[in-house]
Amino acid sequence: MADDLIFYTNPMSRGRIVRWMLEEVGKPYKTEILEFGTTMKSPDYKVFNPMGKVPTIIHKGTVVTEAAAICAYLADVFPEAGLAPPHGDPRRGPYYRWMFFAAGPVEAALSNTALGFKVPDERRGMVGYGSVEDVVSALEYAVTQSEYIAGDRFSAADVYVGAQIGWGMMFGTLEKRPAFEAYWQRIASRPAALRAREIDDALVAAQKKAEG
Repeated sequence: MADDLIFYTNPMSRGRIVRWMLEEVGKPYKTEILEFGTTMKSPDYKVFNPMGKVPTIIHKGTVVTEAAAICAYLADVFPEAGLAPPHGDPRRGPYYRWMFFAAGPVEAALSNTALGFKVPDERRGMVGYGSVEDVVSALEYAVTQSEYIAGDRFSAADVYVGAQIGWGMMFGTLEKRPAFEAYWQRIASRPAALRAREIDDALVAAQKKAEG
């Protein structure tokens, strides 16, 4: 039932990553749209997410926040979707490695790039990602070792890593290297990815119409 899985989001947020993941999972879910600065910061919602941010999911009473954590959680609780290598499978290593590399160093490096902040060379040891150049080179390595992040099969790691690459290239915070463009093309046309974008784009359009 849809009420077993509730998705709190805004179509102009990182919730778009989780929407894609939910469409890949293919289970019924209920969407609750929250607005920045108002319902997202309400006391009722902050019981679930003290940061007052989206995305958040509640699955049969279990609350999960943070897009990468939600992707990993959904892959594990819905194993029939085949979105995570089984425990004991050697592909589990790169699956975890690159998903959380994207959630940590990549997210931080690209955010700082968007803000115009450059870590001084002598201070690189103080930040988890070291330098943007090192992060981008490592990310390029990740997408060139096999067809997908964890080998020859698409997984939740591709949802998260792919979203970071797609957004980075779209907003100019990530260089459009051939390896990134080829990888993004492999995954961005998946039926679930297209459905997710269609849903969220329609919500954005409706929101703009209401405001106009």
